[in-house]
Amino acid sequence: MGAKRAKLGAAFGRRGYSAGICIGTRLKVADNSGAKEVMVIGVPGLRTRLRRVPRATVGDLVIVTVKRGATELLGQVMRAVVVRQKKPYKRLDGTWIAFEDNACVIVTPEGTPKGSEVRGPIAKEAAERWPTIANIATIVV
Repeated sequence: MGAKRAKLGAAFGRRGYSAGICIGTRLKVADNSGAKEVMVIGVPGLRTRLRRVPRATVGDLVIVTVKRGATELLGQVMRAVVVRQKKPYKRLDGTWIAFEDNACVIVTPEGTPKGSEVRGPIAKEAAERWPTIANIATIVV
């Protein structure tokens, strides 16, 4: 049959978390970059079954378009990192965690946040993958 191939995931390793963000999901923007609400239009690096809707989880990089916010940002396509999701997911220590809303932080193509502060808590998984976001976050859960 051949050698077993390694499982590839979105942007970085996904570690088996339940993916709660799919294409078309509207996310609240948790930073002060000027955007208020964005819609997910892509998940780079995700290799999956033909015609399956791509999904992302906490800590994944997604491509978004701005739906509400500053006038100069409306309709722009940007990159963002998911920092909270409503769908419960299981951590490696066995605890389950879920947040009140789906939220993201807008980042530059290099991965640095566009805003200077993050409102609300961010997941520990996102803080471990993106230390620059963890530096400006107030609460890491």
